[in-house]
Amino acid sequence: MLKNLIAFWKGKEFLSQVLGDFDSMLRDGEVMFTEAYRKLHGKETSADLKDRIYSLDREINRLEREIRRRIVEHLSLQPGVDVPACLVLMSVVKDAERLGDYCKNLYEVTELLEKPLSPELLKDYFENTDQELPALFLKAREAFIKSDERAAHEIIQLERTIIKRCDKVIHRLAKSNLETNEAVCMTLLARHLKRLAAHLANITSSVVVPISSLDFFDEKSRHEVNDTSP
Repeated sequence: MLKNLIAFWKGKEFLSQVLGDFDSMLRDGEVMFTEAYRKLHGKETSADLKDRIYSLDREINRLEREIRRRIVEHLSLQPGVDVPACLVLMSVVKDAERLGDYCKNLYEVTELLEKPLSPELLKDYFENTDQELPALFLKAREAFIKSDERAAHEIIQLERTIIKRCDKVIHRLAKSNLETNEAVCMTLLARHLKRLAAHLANITSSVVVPISSLDFFDEKSRHEVNDTSP
């Protein structure tokens, strides 16, 4: 469906502006994630990292408002035209905004930590999630803008893997002997990583599901991976 809608708009200034801003939102989210995760590992980061993270989050919020403004203006000039595509854009831009929020939350976990999390501990609990999520940002951008259905399905499958992994992490932490500070921060980390994966999958799901299923796709995914047994 999305491919046909974007094809209909191809070459129009409205589409170019909206997709450009949307791409910037995802790129900024990826930068926020990468920088926050570096700090989780205790790696050297810039002295103004907090200001940078919060500034990027505000920029993502600004771009969301700008995209919504353009959509409203577009519909007011052409009432009844392009409504399905505008509904898709309204939905995915909210997911992109939430990515910024959760990346900011990741940084806030680093402020709660009494000491950096060791790479070995993160690897033991989260496996390759820290490598998979940055790749997911890139793949989600490309799958949405190119309306690549095959890539969208691959992202959805990876998202479900990450969600199931994060659920298992939380169950494992509840029974662990880790220090309280580590256990709490790791639990928050699992929650935030799970939500990041879910919002990226929501964006790409717009390529393969009808509009009526967009806001419910994430909920369905959570039920399908609810088994937390080893």
